[in-house]
Amino acid sequence: MSSTTSSVTPQLGGLAGVALFLVTVLAFVAESQLTQYVQTDLHYHKPFFIFYLVHSALAITFPLHLLYLSVTSKHSIAAILRGLRIAISNHLSPDTGSGSKTFPYPRFLWLVLLLTFGITCPSILWFAAISLASVSDVTAIWNTNAFFAYLITVQVFKLQWEARKLIAVVIATLGVAVVVYGGVTSGGEATSGIIEISSVPSAPVVGSILTLVASIGYGLYQVLYKMYAALPSDPEAKQHTPYQPIPDDGEIAAENEEYAVHHPPLGLHADLLTSLIGVATFLVLWIFIPVLHKTGVETFRWPSDRHTVLSIVAIALTGVVFNAGLMMLLSIWGPIITSVGNLLSIVVVVIYEVIFGDGLATLTVWSLLGCGVIVLAFGVLAYDMFTQQPSE
Repeated sequence: MSSTTSSVTPQLGGLAGVALFLVTVLAFVAESQLTQYVQTDLHYHKPFFIFYLVHSALAITFPLHLLYLSVTSKHSIAAILRGLRIAISNHLSPDTGSGSKTFPYPRFLWLVLLLTFGITCPSILWFAAISLASVSDVTAIWNTNAFFAYLITVQVFKLQWEARKLIAVVIATLGVAVVVYGGVTSGGEATSGIIEISSVPSAPVVGSILTLVASIGYGLYQVLYKMYAALPSDPEAKQHTPYQPIPDDGEIAAENEEYAVHHPPLGLHADLLTSLIGVATFLVLWIFIPVLHKTGVETFRWPSDRHTVLSIVAIALTGVVFNAGLMMLLSIWGPIITSVGNLLSIVVVVIYEVIFGDGLATLTVWSLLGCGVIVLAFGVLAYDMFTQQPSE
């Protein structure tokens, strides 16, 4: 299989991939609702500072993953880290092979910085837009990143247009619009109760434009992450041999005779990159806080009560789960099905309202139709993923 093909052919990731997907969707819904709650209901309108806290918190993902492996893995952490280092070296410097005497630190550093920049720009725009426009507009426009991810994938990888995938992505995007706007009266009030839009946004046009730019940027980020950052193959694609100890013949293991884990455990590489993005955010982007304060763009102040603090902590935790899960899914499933899969967050909101809200009274023909279309589109792409798996 060519490198280009392997870059765009999604891997299933087994049951772990499906479970990860479900958790990621739930985390995105929770983060979105909490973010709007803090900035509107609690009146703590500090989008950049909230973004800074949330993305700095990403630094905990890799240490937590190592802690988990120390309890569950039969291999030593040293062997796992050694195998991860070999995999990264082979990915960034394939010409040197596994016996490379030096780790490609400059390339790896540039990769982390570019990933930080790539995820920061659309994220900041989203945090800002969700307090300027209605959550309905932001939700609908943001989720067009599935469409842009497909367009960019076709252009970047020089692929042929596939009618079934294109139709699936388009109808999934339209399905979101049906759910969001289907129950809106001419007066602009939501009648379905699924997504509340009756509050008057402060700058709807600006917020919508920011969300559109963020959506395009996010689609581009997903494609480029899969192309350059993700390892060529995921260990869970070969579930019968997820861990293969092999001797490390290079300087990486010169000081001892321990073995290295050939295939890094599922998500470990993605969690490493996610953590380093968090570290880079914490070390670099704090400088914008005093700049924004001095210019009056975002006057800094600490949260005034414990409830706001706990709510921001909840945003950070759900943001960690979502971003870490997203990075893993991009490696396993690729940008197209991952972005369309995120549209299922709309379906989750509908189900939540039915169970914990006003019950069946919240359902409308539009919400049922939109949710059905989204699920159908995701099912089509999932079917393609199952049928296009590379043979062993």
